[in-house]
Amino acid sequence: MRKVLLIIAAIILAGCAIKEVEQMGDLKLASPAFENKGMIPAKYTCDGDDINPELLVDGIPKEAKSLVLIMDDPDAPVGTWDHWILFNVPLVSKIGENSVPGGAIQGTNSFRKLDYGGPCPPSGTHRYMFKLYALDKMLDLDEGADKSEVEAAMEGHIIAQTKLTGLYKR
Repeated sequence: MRKVLLIIAAIILAGCAIKEVEQMGDLKLASPAFENKGMIPAKYTCDGDDINPELLVDGIPKEAKSLVLIMDDPDAPVGTWDHWILFNVPLVSKIGENSVPGGAIQGTNSFRKLDYGGPCPPSGTHRYMFKLYALDKMLDLDEGADKSEVEAAMEGHIIAQTKLTGLYKR
């Protein structure tokens, strides 16, 4: 009986959280600017040009209708800090440096802005998660939706996911 309850609890917990992105499907995200778990160059931070790095996308499932990209910092002292939210991203193989793919919609980040806000940790080394999701639909949300609204709209529609982690220390 205890095993059954543990299995049910695990299934419920797995279905409720999108917070921790694990590899699902063949979807891949990389950047020529930094390796996974490597240091993000200052150019892409508040200490540099504060522009997004180039991101390369591969392995998008055939049934995908859109992509969502969320960049956040789980190490921020005030809790997870959202740096960039893009949804209804077309099925692109690349998000260029300092650009938003045509048709993509930007959400409101923790800076209360609609654009990319680069790493700017107050102290120590922080992890910056670039989380990519392939969805089976376009999201019916307006520009400026926050991360919680985007995640709620994605629920039950994620067909693949991956993440790229970059590090930065000032």
